[in-house]
Amino acid sequence: MLIRIRKASDPLPSEIATKDAILNRRAFMQAAAASSGVALLPMFANDARAAMKIDNVMKTKWGADEKPTTLKGISSYNNFYEFGTGKEDPAANAHTLKPDPWSIEIAGQAGRIGKFGIEDIIRDNQLEERIYRMRCVEAWSMVIPWVGVPLASVLKKFDPTSQAKYVEFETLVDPKQMPGQRSRALDWPYVEGLRMDEAMHPLTILAVGIHGEILPNQCGAPIRLVVPWKYGFKSIKSIVKINFVEKEPVNTWQAQAANEYGFYSNVNPERDHPRWSQKRERRLTGEGGLSALFAPTVETKMFNGYADEVASLYSGMDLKKYF
Repeated sequence: MLIRIRKASDPLPSEIATKDAILNRRAFMQAAAASSGVALLPMFANDARAAMKIDNVMKTKWGADEKPTTLKGISSYNNFYEFGTGKEDPAANAHTLKPDPWSIEIAGQAGRIGKFGIEDIIRDNQLEERIYRMRCVEAWSMVIPWVGVPLASVLKKFDPTSQAKYVEFETLVDPKQMPGQRSRALDWPYVEGLRMDEAMHPLTILAVGIHGEILPNQCGAPIRLVVPWKYGFKSIKSIVKINFVEKEPVNTWQAQAANEYGFYSNVNPERDHPRWSQKRERRLTGEGGLSALFAPTVETKMFNGYADEVASLYSGMDLKKYF
């Protein structure tokens, strides 16, 4: 096994994006802020990281007593197959993504469909910080301070009809921007789905930032789904399509290996993955180096610790069968 040792001179993963890209994305955040009452910190022309800051984000109760994983840790250890299958590949390769301008197609069973700029998608929503525990199916986890907006408030803007039982999401397909798509590691586009009540649940958000900064490319820029009671692969990145559908969509990993990955993907320590136990997890702090390999393990909680909020969604369901 090869272990890459980061040199002090190496840029932070969050600094990989070009200055022009950062400034353009800041302009997008300004446009969104102007319509939602959210202001941004002043820009310092010689400080790319300052240009990525998001100000006037409303703090919430979620995760107030948690110690978040560092930004460096969050942005350097990722699953994002569009940029490679290794955990460090997204940070190394995602600089090719151009997250602005960005539009999202709204389709299917809704009164208002078409293509909308990302600023229209989040307009009229106060940006919030929500510190969520995020559990990966490979038995590691992080604590991430997301900046985003409730998905429910976004979906309601497009007037879903009574036929809309599920919401399907798609990631961008562009091998020039996403070099991992030149391989057949997965069938592209990456697709995910939620039942409508899951999508409308108050915990579900669309994230545009982490640690008070604009979302790094490798973390799903410019906008991604966050569903904290489900395994991380359910939180689809770089979304370009939201489709209101009547029938349960087949998500990418379900299509890839249906015996290992189900539609619901709820964190459940009582249902082991066929190749490993799900009863414990390694909580990554983001210190880097070998710390990820020797991070302390903690017991995995049902619904990732959010059972009080979401267990009622699955009342009467056999969660070992509907996994």
